[in-house]
Amino acid sequence: MSKRVTGWALILTAASCAVPSLATGEVALNKDLTTVIALQGLPCGQVVSVKQQGDNDYIASCGDGNRYHVFVNAAGRVVAQKQ
Repeated sequence: MSKRVTGWALILTAASCAVPSLATGEVALNKDLTTVIALQGLPCGQVVSVKQQGDNDYIASCGDGNRYHVFVNAAGRVVAQKQ
């Protein structure tokens, strides 16, 4: 019985260690999208959630209620369009 508990403890420990790195990546993406939106002169405040639609294609929701489609267009430029 103790071997089974130890095995689960190791799995849970490994899983909990993976969560902070995922959260760190999410925080970085939110900051990057906040910067992109601000550089295009659009109101946002801070991106609070992101839904990825594809490679370099996101829907960013801002703390002030605005939502933007942020993507790389065919010319290779980053575009933020109000939704």
